[in-house]
Amino acid sequence: MPTPADRGPGRPWRAGSPPPAPIDPDLPSADIRIGYARCSTLGQELDSRLNALSEHGVPRDKIFSEKISTRVHVRVRPQFEVALRTAREVKAHAPHCRVVFTVYEMKRLGRDAAELTALADHLTAHGLTLEMLAGPLPGIYDPTGPGKLLFAFFAAMAETERENIRESTLEGLGTAARKGKHGGPPSSPTTCSTPCAGAARAASPSSRSNPTCSSPPASAKD
Repeated sequence: MPTPADRGPGRPWRAGSPPPAPIDPDLPSADIRIGYARCSTLGQELDSRLNALSEHGVPRDKIFSEKISTRVHVRVRPQFEVALRTAREVKAHAPHCRVVFTVYEMKRLGRDAAELTALADHLTAHGLTLEMLAGPLPGIYDPTGPGKLLFAFFAAMAETERENIRESTLEGLGTAARKGKHGGPPSSPTTCSTPCAGAARAASPSSRSNPTCSSPPASAKD
């Protein structure tokens, strides 16, 4: 029988709070998932990532999302920080459960390999597990021990992916389009397309023999 913490040899019994019920080690603890989804502000669909997280078992009220590009000068991702804080709080209140930080793919977690490695250290320090649904390393990943080297390898791969270049290109094209700038060489004015050009041609001797761009003939004198 469990002994209350306030009992000991030679100490009299006093009524107090009962000891906590022991956790059966044979019972599997339920996984608690916290989801995060991010997409660029251009050319990407956030709903598909939200649906993938929801279909994987992440409750809708535990999914945090935002539309923001890591290629612009934005160093803070508010919903990402909220998701991490929620995962830490859940783990603190349910230490016997495995808390899984679930994302759609690795490249949505950070800008470069250094950020991804720092995130792995953060998850390890707080007893959290990482899960990715797509990309080069799908599945549940425990960022401790030998697995940390594997994560660092794929983090370096994610840094060199061309997706970031593609996002930057799309954003540049979108900014130019909003300013009315379009690709291609500038159009050159055609012959006699401006009043000045027409007047100059009318005044030149050659324009008298070319009726195409000449001014109307003056009326004959009486």
